[in-house]
Amino acid sequence: MLYIVQTALELGFLYALVAMALFLSYRVLDIADLTTDGCFVLGAAVSVTFAAAGHPILAFPAAMLAGMMAGFVTAFLQTCLKVPPILAGIITNTGLYTVNLMVMGWSANVSLLKTETIFSMFKKTGIGGAYYEMLLAGLIVLAAGALLVWFLGTRVGLSIRATGNNMDMVRASSINPTFTIMIGLCLSNALTALSGAMVGQYQNAADINGGTGIVVIGLACLIIGETVLGRRSIVKGAVAAVVGSIIYRLIYAFVLRTKIVPVQGLKLITAIVVALAIAFPCIKEWVAFEKRKATLKKKGGR
Repeated sequence: MLYIVQTALELGFLYALVAMALFLSYRVLDIADLTTDGCFVLGAAVSVTFAAAGHPILAFPAAMLAGMMAGFVTAFLQTCLKVPPILAGIITNTGLYTVNLMVMGWSANVSLLKTETIFSMFKKTGIGGAYYEMLLAGLIVLAAGALLVWFLGTRVGLSIRATGNNMDMVRASSINPTFTIMIGLCLSNALTALSGAMVGQYQNAADINGGTGIVVIGLACLIIGETVLGRRSIVKGAVAAVVGSIIYRLIYAFVLRTKIVPVQGLKLITAIVVALAIAFPCIKEWVAFEKRKATLKKKGGR
């Protein structure tokens, strides 16, 4: 049981960056960015390729740079070519399939057997003992989250937040929304690629289909976290992404452990969780309304 919880925590930290990326694009910028699936695989592909070449640490900034380029393409399609945000993400995601194959040497998967990774390097330090993977993943996520919160408090970060709130007001304030959207999506996809890079080295492999459904999982993690903690501030939003990711992985582990639902049905469970989490405020409001109505009926009956 302890091993299952440990694994859930490790995966929760590894995938938390995807939820954090969606917090930036979906919540802050108010853009439904569907580049996530392909960008996640891009990060894993770059990371594994660099690690196989003997550069496991350099793999992380390289993966983030690749993710930023993917985000730039999506932002360019949206802002300069006026392609609707959802279609822009789909177009970039489709193109990334071929790009990812190219990065992996036209192979559907690449493994890192008997190859040094950042996790194996950290293990040699002896820090963390049996929990070294969880500790390293947690430290990286903590650093990324702190930098994200700090950045969104800067002048550029505040401009990005304003763009998501009211683009017309931003234009009236002589701020170029094209610039803020590009910066926001580049940063968002850099976080997604970083998550993919971590997962690639954690699993010692990269698979061309490894990112399928990542955007839904990330959204589920984000919404679960927001349901638990709320979303009143940037700090709470970043923390909610991490907490939601951990809760989601614990639920996932529980379902697998108890075999309540077969493995083939986990995607359906994820979809239901996302739908319920999104609808939770509406359901909560409806329940409160029904309670008030029942109370008024009782008073009227008297």
